[in-house]
Amino acid sequence: MKIEICTIGGYSEVGKNMTAIKIDNDVVILDMGFYMPKVVSLSEEETAVSEFSRDELIGIGAAPDDSVISEWEGCVRAIILSHAHLDHIGAVPYLASKYRCPIFATPYTIGVLKSLFFDEGIKIRNHLKQINPNSRIRISNNIVLEFINITHSTLQTVVIALHTKIGSIIYANDYKFDNHPIVGKRPNYKRLGEISKRGVIALITDSLYSDKRMKTPSEKVAREMLKDVMLGTNNTGKAVFVTTFASHIARLKSIVDFAKMMNRKIVFLGRSLGKYTNVAQKLNLISFGREVEIYSGRRKVDEKLKDINRNREKYVVVCTGNQGEPNSTLCRVAYNETPFKFGIEDQVIFSCKTIPDPVNTANRAMLEDKLEKQNVRIFKDIHVSGHAAREDHRDFIHLLKPQHIIPAHGDVTKLTAMAELATELGYVLGETVHITRDGQKMEII
Repeated sequence: MKIEICTIGGYSEVGKNMTAIKIDNDVVILDMGFYMPKVVSLSEEETAVSEFSRDELIGIGAAPDDSVISEWEGCVRAIILSHAHLDHIGAVPYLASKYRCPIFATPYTIGVLKSLFFDEGIKIRNHLKQINPNSRIRISNNIVLEFINITHSTLQTVVIALHTKIGSIIYANDYKFDNHPIVGKRPNYKRLGEISKRGVIALITDSLYSDKRMKTPSEKVAREMLKDVMLGTNNTGKAVFVTTFASHIARLKSIVDFAKMMNRKIVFLGRSLGKYTNVAQKLNLISFGREVEIYSGRRKVDEKLKDINRNREKYVVVCTGNQGEPNSTLCRVAYNETPFKFGIEDQVIFSCKTIPDPVNTANRAMLEDKLEKQNVRIFKDIHVSGHAAREDHRDFIHLLKPQHIIPAHGDVTKLTAMAELATELGYVLGETVHITRDGQKMEII
């Protein structure tokens, strides 16, 4: 059996994740994501992504350049998606139709994908096939696909296992080990251990925080941080705005729970918040969606903000803009582009961290500066990450005992930190741990 791996995207930057694996004459594609800073820059120019062709998106660096596997095109048996974040699925509407194969994902990821198709007015010819976490399906004579439940910062994230007759290839991009999740189940350690005993050929793994010498805390920690701010500070008569990642359903649940304890109405403002919450509600993965007013579209958002401006003490507002994205609801409010005006000691809670990219860093800094000049109380970093840190990765490697390790999801500094950890554990750089770049191929067997 011959196994080749092409690291198409996500190996020279944070995002744009896409990997192709060729097992004899069968190819599978894992993830197909956007490079989000480029997408944000389009928003700054008020340009819709859907206005661009696939080649144009590749040309500006927003989508992975899949021309590097053009000779594999007729061998692609499946596109497999690990979870619903746009840096893993955003390019599917533009790239997938090139491949005559089905798309496999969990029900939640499929639901978000369908919402993307609707929003962008795009139809694709690929069949969408749902697989529940902790389930498997044969996709070719050479490959059995298995989804293994793992925790992250959105629902139904999975570790992808490709089982072959000589062992398994594991794709864990993204994940964390949360033994006390707010929504969903804890990681399926038992199944990962069983796969390890049968032999893991290669582990392709998230490296975003591989340089941080710690274990990533549970989401329960972020819930307690939110509780301290929302219930433990004086906000009588003041507006309370909270911004977080729209796909972070567990975090949204905590915000809703504490807003109810404050006896305030909960309002979600922004299309992406509605998208992720509505999909989760339709699949009965949450129940809080019925307790929230959701508004999207600039006109409807501004109408509600006019009401909130008059009755600021009655609401907790959850809105888009946690990275300082231009045209997000929080940015428009801060820049006085809406009927709502912040008052002295109104509260803005950033239940997030800034994604480590120069564009995001600059946008957040400008947003915070605007808020400070309006004498708003700012609460930053009310958050724990959805990504594994160095000591989680160490435990994962010990659990799986892979023959090869391929760091992913980062620039060379992130990948190098993961490679350094692997060498600590006895792997050899260039032989059993491999630092790659976008567009490179390697043969591991």
